[in-house]
Formats: sequence, structure tokens, C-alpha cells
Amino acid sequence: MRWSERRTNFRAILNGERCIHPGSVADPMTARITQEVGFEVCIFAGSVASMSVLAAPDLIVLTLSEFADQTRRICRATELPLLVDADHGYGNALNVRRTVEELEMAGVAGLSIEDTNLPAPHGSGGRARLISLEEGVGKMKAALDARSDPDLVIAGRTSAPGIEGVEEAVKRATAYEAAGVDALFLVGVKNREELAAVAAEVSTPIILGSASREMMDCEWLASLGVRICLQGHKVHAAAMAAFLTTQQALADGTHPDDLDGIAPSDTMKRLMRADNYDRWSAPYL
Repeated sequence: MRWSERRTNFRAILNGERCIHPGSVADPMTARITQEVGFEVCIFAGSVASMSVLAAPDLIVLTLSEFADQTRRICRATELPLLVDADHGYGNALNVRRTVEELEMAGVAGLSIEDTNLPAPHGSGGRARLISLEEGVGKMKAALDARSDPDLVIAGRTSAPGIEGVEEAVKRATAYEAAGVDALFLVGVKNREELAAVAAEVSTPIILGSASREMMDCEWLASLGVRICLQGHKVHAAAMAAFLTTQQALADGTHPDDLDGIAPSDTMKRLMRADNYDRWSAPYL
């Protein structure tokens, strides 16, 4: 697998002048579809991983090995660069090192490590909290030190905009930038003013974890140094709704030939690369 080429392509996007939307993926087939419809980058979120691997909510019950295994399957199925949300690195700074090692070997082009206190500690009442700035910096340094391929992108992710506000977000963004991260991943930015305030204090490329409708202007985002802006992960909810509706129809007695919204056979064969397997079968079997 050509991991280096994908990482080079991903860095070119981060170092370019445009802002793009990544396609959210959950498994090899959704990654294939994402490539086919024209996205330039895939993203595999922790919440999506928990849903697709465990059918569980995003409560950090997924393990690193489970996440890395699914990531490896996704990377095998697509030629697009894959950015993954590695949450808190599955523990402290030493765990972050292990996380980077495993995900680098799985083939990711970039990964984010965040400064949220995860999993939610006893007594938090569901309210998100941040780890200390010092621990956050330590995690970023550990992640950077752990990679063996210098082209692998390490993004310092902070939820400070939504938890503590702009002042704390600037403090953490500048500290992670000073630590040497390749990108800053901002979560919880509420409006244009907040984003502009943080962007004015940093020069590192920005990945925006969420954006309101009025912020979703790629030309304006690009002018502030935002290179990747997530669109959320509703595509998976749409897929689940389609599966639920179709499965329910079968359970209710609908004949398979009467189902709606079925992908044609040639589409399924194309997505599964059936022609490749036919071509390989001739000389090998």
C-alpha cells in the first residue's frame, strides 16, 4: 500500500490555499463510495467507529486495537488519504505513543489527539472537561515523537472553544502550535467571530470539527487558514434509516423483487472490484 503517497497528498491539501470537506466513512465499502463520488479525503471519527464496530454510543468504550483494525480495513479499500479521530489517544501520553504507532502502521494519512478528559470521569455529570494544558502539550509532543514517517500528520485537537471559550482556545492552540503539531483541530466553534479570533493568533493549518450553516463558506474559511471543514456524520444515519426501512419491509412480507432503492448489480460489482477478482482468477485458478 502506498501510504507515503497518500500522506504527501494530504499534506499538500493542508499546505494549500483551499478549504475542502472530507467524506465521513465507517468501513471499506463506505470508503470506496466516498472515493467514487469525488471526495479528496476520508475521515473516520471515533463516534462512527463506536457505532460501526460496537453498535454503541461515543463513550470511549471502543479499544485502540478495534479502532486500528477497522482503520486498516478502510485504508486497504481506498486510495484516498484517511484522517482519523484518535480521541484522547486511549490514555496518557505513553498510550498516545502506542496509538500513533498502531495507526501509522494501519496506513492513516493523519490523526488527531484531543485534550478532552476522556472517558468522562466519575462525578462529571456528563459535562465535558479539558485535561490540563500541560498534559495536553505532553500528549502532542508524545504523538510527534512516536511517528516514524515524518509525513504522517499529527493534529492537535482541542474542545476548548465549546467548553471554556475563545480565550482558552487561543491559549491551547498556540501551545500546541509551539509543540510542533502539523494542524490544529478546533471543535465547538460557535460562530465566525470566534473562529476569526482563534485563527488570528496561529499560522498552523486549521481543521474545523463543526460549522454552522452561516460558517459553511469554504472560500471564507480558506481565507482564515481552514483547510478541512467537517460536515458531520449524518450520512451514516441516512444509511441506517435506509437499511431499517428495507429490512422492515422484508420482515413485513415484501417480496425482495418489490423493494425500493436497491443498488443495481453492476454498481455493487463495481464497488467490490469484481472485475479485478475475475481477472486474477484466470491466471491463478
